Amino acid sequence: QVQLVESGGGSVQSGGSLRLSCVASGYTDSRHSMAWFRQAPGKEREGVATINSVGTTTYAASVKGRFTISRDNAKSTLYLQMNSLKPEDTAMYYCAARSGISWLSLSPLYYTDWGQGTQVTVSS
Repeated sequence: QVQLVESGGGSVQSGGSLRLSCVASGYTDSRHSMAWFRQAPGKEREGVATINSVGTTTYAASVKGRFTISRDNAKSTLYLQMNSLKPEDTAMYYCAARSGISWLSLSPLYYTDWGQGTQVTVSS
């Protein structure tokens, strides 16, 4: 029984910041990769950032230098610090995970577990 629960979304003005959190439960294997995805209405879900159990990360080009993904393994929590937000960052943000492996991927097909999403809205 794996469950991912996101929080921290909201509405901010351009240039503002938000920090998203995702609490994971039910994992029996300490080796698991996690990621943040986002999806705007009418658009495909896209990978934002991903991190494995030892802290290796990768980012989408559109968020490099602005977003930072991190995890606290002791608290089973994933974070996404979002700075210098732009209107084009507006989307539903989802937490995703895959257990038993440490490979990284920004493809949604790679992940097996998903959270319910948290809305981020950036106004101009």
